[in-house]
Amino acid sequence: MHLTAFFIFSLFLTSSLSGGTILETVSDDKYVENGKKYDCVVKICCKIKEESKYVDACGSGVIIDPHWILTAAHIVDGAKDIHAFLNEKKITINKIYVNPDFEFNLGHHDIALCYSKEEIKIPLYPKLYENQDELDKICVIAGYGMTGTALTGASVFDGKKRAGSNKIEYTSKEVLFCTMSKNNHTELEFCAANGDSGGGLFIDNKLAGINSMVLAVDKKTNSDYGDECTHTRISSYKIWIDSLIK
Repeated sequence: MHLTAFFIFSLFLTSSLSGGTILETVSDDKYVENGKKYDCVVKICCKIKEESKYVDACGSGVIIDPHWILTAAHIVDGAKDIHAFLNEKKITINKIYVNPDFEFNLGHHDIALCYSKEEIKIPLYPKLYENQDELDKICVIAGYGMTGTALTGASVFDGKKRAGSNKIEYTSKEVLFCTMSKNNHTELEFCAANGDSGGGLFIDNKLAGINSMVLAVDKKTNSDYGDECTHTRISSYKIWIDSLIK
């Protein structure tokens, strides 16, 4: 099976942000309301280099500690002027720790930690998922990315955070995979889309994955039916994360 892969983050600031493709049979309001439950999921904006100049881009991140945010490495690697946005509050990122094994061209080890000197206060910081028993578990995916239905694919930006559900279809050593399913879908079936990178995948309210890429057999990486979203597996990086925070 030949898959086209695409990092899911490059949202330029000429557009606002939203999140993920949804079922055409379910009200979008349910996804938006679900997104509000995840205070730990924030927007991350920075300047990334394209050819000879820097341009504005945004993705997502997950607050895991009063001073630490997890995100996808491909968002912040080589970037400058990095900030997180908790609602309307702008938070300066003072230090970036990209996983030393990250490979941009292949998307391997797509995870990074952001440190802020400023204390970031939210009601609850999610615990990190430690076990490697994620297969077949129902999960919640949240982030700031493009939206649309699973029939049309992601095509719209509207500035709203969304969260929906899926099932872990299969795993590798470093990655969790979810499919936008037309049959046997979850109640709030959801697939991460462009701009959701760095957002979170949660199992039992614990952070189990960081949104990374979309894979598509039809070569259209728009998160429609049949597309897969991939998530960097937290349980494989917990020791690295803990060592930096400590």
